Amino acid sequence: MNERFLAGKTALVTGSTSGIGLGMAKSLAKAGANVVLNGFGPHEQAQAEVTALGVQTAFHGADMRKVPEIEAMMDFAAQRFGCIDVLVNNAGIQHVATLENFPTEKWDDVIAINLSSAFHTTRLALPAMRQANWGRILNIASVHGLVGSAQKSAYVAAKHGIVGLTKVTALETATTGVTCNAICPGWVLTPLVQQQVDAKAAALTISIEEAAQMLLREKEPSMQFTTPEELGELALFLCSKAGNNVRGAAWNMDGGWAAQ
Repeated sequence: MNERFLAGKTALVTGSTSGIGLGMAKSLAKAGANVVLNGFGPHEQAQAEVTALGVQTAFHGADMRKVPEIEAMMDFAAQRFGCIDVLVNNAGIQHVATLENFPTEKWDDVIAINLSSAFHTTRLALPAMRQANWGRILNIASVHGLVGSAQKSAYVAAKHGIVGLTKVTALETATTGVTCNAICPGWVLTPLVQQQVDAKAAALTISIEEAAQMLLREKEPSMQFTTPEELGELALFLCSKAGNNVRGAAWNMDGGWAAQ
């Protein structure tokens, strides 16, 4: 694969100021793509890291719960770079509670950010991709798009929905140069997962390292975290010519979690 095979193309990565999204943005930038970043909170450091890889970058702080802001972000990206060639739907939040105690507003937020936002970005990106007869839509799902876990009803529902949305998008673009696939990580040591590790350590009065090992032992046979860099390499494969006929896949990188 040509090292800069995405030169001249533009990627938009939602939820990309840290964690998996930032890893994706960096991998795409290394392959030559200009990148539009998105996320809550400070973005300057993330944008500087991506720009340092020799590409143009921009940032839009759209709240992925709000359709008008998503539409504004997509317009911004098109005006800034002409079109979006690679769309990575990565924005996500988590809330853990039993069904009967799950706050309804948290349910609505998780579904909006983790699932509905991907529908809105996809519907807005597809016309230009179809016109160019080339595009890559990568939905960052989760192993929880394939299996369930207790106390994660909204997250599991949203991630199963993302896998379904991926399949439909792939079928509707099957005879074009546009592909859509889902990536389903297991445990990735992002700020989101670190919060769960810290909470477990505090609840059980154990070290952070012991809590991390306990978390892995519960679900992931490999006993190791997947890295954002590994996920980025998978994204590049799916964007390459080798990924031309990979369509509607839910590709798990989960250390054997879903194999059990």
